[in-house]
Amino acid sequence: MRVLIADDDDVSRIELETMLTRGGYEVTSTTDGTEAWEILKGENPPQLVVLDWLMSEMDGIEVCQRIRQEPKLPGVYIILLTSRGSKEYILRGLKAGANDYVTKPFDKEELLARVSVGARMVNLQAELFERVKELENALAKVKQLQGLLPICSYCKSIRDDHNYWHRVEAYFKEHSEAKFSHSICPNCWKDVVQPELQKQGCEAPEYSN
Repeated sequence: MRVLIADDDDVSRIELETMLTRGGYEVTSTTDGTEAWEILKGENPPQLVVLDWLMSEMDGIEVCQRIRQEPKLPGVYIILLTSRGSKEYILRGLKAGANDYVTKPFDKEELLARVSVGARMVNLQAELFERVKELENALAKVKQLQGLLPICSYCKSIRDDHNYWHRVEAYFKEHSEAKFSHSICPNCWKDVVQPELQKQGCEAPEYSN
């Protein structure tokens, strides 16, 4: 999992880099929001971002807002670092688009746990996206029957677009996902099967589903 860190505090940034690298993450770091935003606009951007609130040029709140306004970055998980621990500032950060927040000075184990949660969320979103794509592809391949179907009044065969006639089940099997199980309707049982059995000297049972 690739993680982007944006923090202009050298001590904090290096501590984060070391901790996340040891945790098995691929880390990219920067010292300001503007550079972080340029990285996010590039090809294959990191899907998990740890942003300091107070940074020069562009602060963490503005980066959050830009990420949420960018259609190409729908699944980015944002953790906001802030020394402002009051409810007012926390709500402001979440409303700006952050998924989570950690107050400074941060506890290493807590931050690592929150990053782990973010990584799981990113992976789940990616899996869901793939499932949706698979479903869309499957639906696109489903053949649908529509329009007027020429059907024989006697044998009930269906004529295709090339003027060939097909049995009903063969035609539907080719043009849809339907599967057939054969049975006999009550009228056919009465009008066809029973007389045929009687003609052969057999006792004709009553119709049964």
